[in-house]
Amino acid sequence: MTFRFLLDTNVLSEPLKLQPNESVVNHIERYQAEIVIASVTWHEIWFGCCRLPDSRRRQRIEQYLREVIKPSVPVLPFDAVAALWFAKERSRLVSLGQTPSFADGQIAAIAHANDLILVTNNVMDYVNFQDIQITNWFV
Repeated sequence: MTFRFLLDTNVLSEPLKLQPNESVVNHIERYQAEIVIASVTWHEIWFGCCRLPDSRRRQRIEQYLREVIKPSVPVLPFDAVAALWFAKERSRLVSLGQTPSFADGQIAAIAHANDLILVTNNVMDYVNFQDIQITNWFV
């Protein structure tokens, strides 16, 4: 199976909204077999969930993560290849006076290391990274 798309946290969480963006939901369904997430994204979505008080909302998010995402969406690690690419990119960007978010840099690095298209609604968080493909399913 060939993976094409690395989903950012804002895309992965979109189906949980009361009125999710139809375009995002349609893309997720259409490309379901070609979607992966970064270990950083897995952490971010669980961190957000764990911060919620015990409630129906939290239970619904936990159920989505355990029963929908975990069995069907592979999680890619931040490995040595991604770490080296990010170190070089981070150094380049800092020398230009642009300090990237560490988590966003890790996600971008995982996309680059695995030759994946990064899907996000926060395009501006990634535009300064070189040699990554970005798309926005929200538009």
